[in-house]
Amino acid sequence: MKTITWRDRLRYQFDKSMAAGPIALIGWLTVISLVVIVIAGLFLAITGIAQEGAEPVSFIEGAWESLMRTMDAGAMGGDVGWGFRGVSLFVTVAGIFVFSALIGVLSSGLDEKLDELRKGRSHVLEKDHTIIFNWSPSIFDVISELVIANQSRRNPRIVIMASKDKVEMEDEIADKIEDLGNTRIICRSGDPTDLYDVNIVNPQASRSIIVLSPESDYADSQVIKTVLALVNDPGRRKEPYQIAAEIRDAKNAEVARIVGGGELQLVLADELISRIVVSSSRQAGLSAVYTELLDFDGSEIYTVEQPALVGKSFGHAVMAYETSTLIGLCDNDGVVHLNPPTNRIILAGERAILIAEDDATIKLRTGDFEVDRDIVRPRVHREPGPERTLLLGWNRRGPIITQELSRYVSPGSELLIAANTPDLETEVAGLTYLQENLTVRSAVIDTSNRAALDALDVPAYDHVLVLGYSDHMAAQPADTATLVTLLQLRKIAEAANQHIGIVSEMIDVRNRNLAAVTRADDFVVSNKLVSLMLAQASENDMMAQIFDELLDEDGSEIYMRPVTDYIAIDRPVNFYTVNLAALIRGEVALGYSRANAPGHDPRNMGGVVVNPVKSDKIAFDPTDRLIILARE
Repeated sequence: MKTITWRDRLRYQFDKSMAAGPIALIGWLTVISLVVIVIAGLFLAITGIAQEGAEPVSFIEGAWESLMRTMDAGAMGGDVGWGFRGVSLFVTVAGIFVFSALIGVLSSGLDEKLDELRKGRSHVLEKDHTIIFNWSPSIFDVISELVIANQSRRNPRIVIMASKDKVEMEDEIADKIEDLGNTRIICRSGDPTDLYDVNIVNPQASRSIIVLSPESDYADSQVIKTVLALVNDPGRRKEPYQIAAEIRDAKNAEVARIVGGGELQLVLADELISRIVVSSSRQAGLSAVYTELLDFDGSEIYTVEQPALVGKSFGHAVMAYETSTLIGLCDNDGVVHLNPPTNRIILAGERAILIAEDDATIKLRTGDFEVDRDIVRPRVHREPGPERTLLLGWNRRGPIITQELSRYVSPGSELLIAANTPDLETEVAGLTYLQENLTVRSAVIDTSNRAALDALDVPAYDHVLVLGYSDHMAAQPADTATLVTLLQLRKIAEAANQHIGIVSEMIDVRNRNLAAVTRADDFVVSNKLVSLMLAQASENDMMAQIFDELLDEDGSEIYMRPVTDYIAIDRPVNFYTVNLAALIRGEVALGYSRANAPGHDPRNMGGVVVNPVKSDKIAFDPTDRLIILARE
């Protein structure tokens, strides 16, 4: 073996110190400067060398003269006497070397720091902020909704962490979100599944956390690992987190719930969209109701304790609000009960589930109210018959839509699935659904081709659903294909001089206005709805459970029914009367939809009004419908 000498050890220690970065380099340059200054000062003091005509200097004065010449090469210009000039020249040359190196080190260190800041790896010291993990097309809608929710907050912050360049994230947000209001966006680059990276965004001090489904083949696995990193961090806070996470495949929901426990609200994206598509296909305008309940602009859902309601029946409590709508209760075990029996007594500690414009507007009525009992009509019973449904297009939500549809329709109903997907027939053959209710057929066709659509006899179907080819195309091409199909359907309806009930899935909300020219009855914008749900769940810890109940066929759901089924419309009526007519049936009236909405509709809600002021009188038309929360 080679013998290790003291020179080797010194070189090794020197190399280690140099590798320590700019601080070590500055330290070495400081040492060199001090050595030069001390040697020069001692030399001047010992030899007595001084400028011509001047007295010899002491060590302190000699060191000071050397320091001045080290820092400023021009300081030696006035020196006289060749002996003193020689010492000054040596010190000045050494100073030029040291300070040139120092400038280089500082410049390099500054560049490294700027690069580090650009990479977004510095720790976040914000408090009471909202964190968004992962990057997806949904993030812009999530941010937009949080900006609206934050308008009444002081110095709100949204911190984003994703496996994406920090500057790219900031540029995309600036391009696609025009007004951030009083909200500041902070971006960090990192791996949301890595425990160290997760702690960069300071989850310990966060108000809420949103975990988006990233654009990858193993999106659900990444979401679950992120939740795992949050809740099982050894250094985590004692208080529970409020986490809203997006899961695509319902098969992974149970694992996610085991990992997240009571701190996690799951948004099952595909099931949410599929259920709203099915509900909207059978009741035009229903997607606008869900959008109104989910976004922060207009009325939204709140869960608050109302001590004044304790001891009263649910039916009595429904009539106790003028500008809010009571739709259910959250019991002391955290279980949601939407539209409970009207005689159910409200207990202490239970929270009321209300629709209101803002939590500040949730107040009990102070004065009396009047109802017009004479115009309340008895219950109308209609026996549902078999339905024929046409599904054009196909993606991963198709099987869920088929299963959901089979639960709603009456026995003898038919579903034809037609799409330009090579393996369509094999997939349809393997579908699981209530076969006693629904007969399913398939056809591989070009859904944008007029001749192929004419061969299906589209006007013979009661409902038409159009899905985007999002599994095989990017968002824009998929929506373009959907728009072409909708335009063809419009031409078919005009040729047949017949209205065709059409509900279409749009992926990108920006294509919603373009699709309006096709005159479809309803649009379900996929990414938008998921984004709204995630934003609401981050603000309300009961939101996911409330919507699970709303979209569950075994619970209370939202229906749109003719107003004439509930009241006579020969004179204007207030909404207290409508509420009474609904309560008699064991239902809750949420609002109404006007086919020919008078006035301007600034929010483009298609005439839908949720949570109207109950004392205002309304003159209904025969074509108007009530928005009802009912069990059947």
